[in-house]
Amino acid sequence: MSVGIWTFAFDAAPIGQVREAAAEIEELGFDGLWFGEYPGREALTQAALLLGATSRITVATGVARFDRRSPAGVAGGARALAEAYPGRFTLGLGGHARGARPVESIRAYLDEMDAAEFTSPEPVPPPRRLLAALGPRMLRLAAERADGAHPYFVPPEHTALAREIMGPHAYLAVEQGVVLDRVRGLDIARAEVGFYLESAEHHRVNLKRLGFTDDDLAGSDRLVESVIAIGEEEIAGRVKAHLDAGADHVCLQVITDEPGLPLAGWRRLAELVL
Repeated sequence: MSVGIWTFAFDAAPIGQVREAAAEIEELGFDGLWFGEYPGREALTQAALLLGATSRITVATGVARFDRRSPAGVAGGARALAEAYPGRFTLGLGGHARGARPVESIRAYLDEMDAAEFTSPEPVPPPRRLLAALGPRMLRLAAERADGAHPYFVPPEHTALAREIMGPHAYLAVEQGVVLDRVRGLDIARAEVGFYLESAEHHRVNLKRLGFTDDDLAGSDRLVESVIAIGEEEIAGRVKAHLDAGADHVCLQVITDEPGLPLAGWRRLAELVL
């Protein structure tokens, strides 16, 4: 199984602690290290710091926001990281498009990225490029204009749909939220799910596309437990479900109501899934 760690926790920690944590995640045996950019350190700079602190693991932006940087800037930064750390950097790209046509906005952004000219050497291999994709049109774009997709906040049913839409060759890296505490897990997971249901209409639309009802979107146990794996006994099975549905890689996000880096959770995940 190809399994990584996904986290929002790096931005609240000093960079020295972040680099030490990255080295430990690598030592634990995970294949990938993913981090978000909502808000916090500039994504490509933080990726460089994490790559420099490790020697094997893939470092991936999940995602670098295209609405915060120019197409040529992100293309040049990704090329530099791929040249310096061959085969170890993945550019997850997404964000919030201005206007009502996100697919067209990202397509135009990719056009500008690909048209940018550079005098620096061509990295071998080139950086893997993934799009934050949920709906069918964005998933098709991810297969056509990128190496694949990085869906976030999705159950295995979405993974199966994404694989069907993108075909057999596109790379599919799926984020999966997990709560290790079974006793308090449903409450912790419900708070996490509630945040996205209240603040992100595209996630609501995606879940309704998968068959969840308006009652579910009010925070039903069915929806919460479909999106978040709750309890240690559920986590390995959920990873397998995504892989069986067509994922190439599953990156696990420890959901907790405790501050700081979830080091204990990452260590326990290594015991459960690696």
